[in-house]
Amino acid sequence: MTETATPYVAGKPALKESAETLRARIPGWGADLDPADRPSYPREQPGIETGAHWDFPERQPEKWPRERSVEHAMLPPVFGTSTPPKGTSGAIRKYAYKYSEGRAAHWLLLIAADRVDAWEHHLKSFATLHPDNPVTETGLKSEFSAHGVRSRYGQKRADVNHQWIDPIIVGGPWVLTAVGVAAVLKALRKHRTA
Repeated sequence: MTETATPYVAGKPALKESAETLRARIPGWGADLDPADRPSYPREQPGIETGAHWDFPERQPEKWPRERSVEHAMLPPVFGTSTPPKGTSGAIRKYAYKYSEGRAAHWLLLIAADRVDAWEHHLKSFATLHPDNPVTETGLKSEFSAHGVRSRYGQKRADVNHQWIDPIIVGGPWVLTAVGVAAVLKALRKHRTA
């Protein structure tokens, strides 16, 4: 695909099929062809100055190979650079982009990458002087100091339905990690005495 055939050019690309062919093939196609049905129509007329000083926008430099949806021939001219993919979570994210955005595998892998990224940061925090504190950072302390439980009842809050699972989701991984560490320490102690 050439750059002039992308959605990032200043001009509107021509249709590959005629309006009549599209209307016959796709039910409801062209419902907004009447200018009276489109509030943006005055801005679409030829000769109106848009203020754009480019035919194709200047491209942002790509400092590392970026993830790109298989639906797009190229990256958009501007893209986010705040968090480059790294570690296991980055590998999972890169793998997710091998699938179409219309497939569940793409989105499930991205969700899994977010969870792995959170745990990578939790583990990395233990190497610092201020490791993560699951009691204060999850808001558990405020449940008791700011009337957290009482504020949920009589207010018709939607989160009351799932509050029973919240401690499992938030605290479960920490408990499992503690149990795993205890098991490893017990095995090491047993190995030393043997």
